[in-house]
Amino acid sequence: MHRTCAAAIVSISLTLLSFDVAAAAPAPVRAVLVTGASTGIGRNVTEHLAAAGYFVYAGARKPADLEALGKIENVQAIKLDVTKPEDITAAVDTITKAGRGLYGLVNNAGVASIGTATGTKPEEFDLMMHVNVYGPVRVTQAFAPLIIAAKGRITTIGSISGILAPTQLSAYAMSKHAIEAFGDSLAAEMEPLGVKVSLIEPGNYNSEIGKSAVARTGVTGKLTDRSKYKQPDEVSATVALALFEENPKLRYMTTPNQDEADYTIRKQIAQLVQLNEGHAWTRDRDALVKILDEALATARPKIAAAAPSP
Repeated sequence: MHRTCAAAIVSISLTLLSFDVAAAAPAPVRAVLVTGASTGIGRNVTEHLAAAGYFVYAGARKPADLEALGKIENVQAIKLDVTKPEDITAAVDTITKAGRGLYGLVNNAGVASIGTATGTKPEEFDLMMHVNVYGPVRVTQAFAPLIIAAKGRITTIGSISGILAPTQLSAYAMSKHAIEAFGDSLAAEMEPLGVKVSLIEPGNYNSEIGKSAVARTGVTGKLTDRSKYKQPDEVSATVALALFEENPKLRYMTTPNQDEADYTIRKQIAQLVQLNEGHAWTRDRDALVKILDEALATARPKIAAAAPSP
């Protein structure tokens, strides 16, 4: 055989072999950062994503929590206090050097406080804002380049309290209401860049957030004992949808029962009525129903209720 022909055959064979190897190679594992991963929703989300085969960078503050998280398969614990810029910078450096990129960010770190609008101590109010508002903003700003490069997802844990604004959770509800605006603005900003943004609005689930508030302030309330509520498995499933379904929603409300869902929707409707009533541009009922029908035309159908936890 002529040497030129033989060389050509070898070249074609190697090219075909490279195609076969590329086709057989598994897709790279997507990496997700979860802040506040030590307990509650953050820990639950971390465990669910890791069990599903995703690689999770689990942010936490305390050495014992970091050690425990590091023992979970597919998890790398990252020291991350979202109120400390130096921790955020170090986390960006660690994740960048790891070389996996970052597909998803779950802004979960949060604290709660019991107190009225006029009775909350200034230091408690400041803490709510620094952790629940400044934290997600700072972390999102820091990791945005990695998420944009991956055309990934940014998911922030809000709360139905940000809509309902209970009187005994004033500062906490204010912080979660701020996240509503943050999510809307961020979604519009990121859409042209190929990044999808979602807000998760959980109802009452079991977590350590109430216990931490009591330990810090000594103040108790009917919402501080979270042990009576369901484990947040449904919230974790919703986070996974926001991160990985093809067309994620901007808002996902996840409640443990019909009453909490109805209460939240009724509050939104009441606000609509308040905004509409008694001004020069008030719409009548028929006009409002038409607007609602137009919005519902693009809404997703009702899904089956999640199976109860065993």
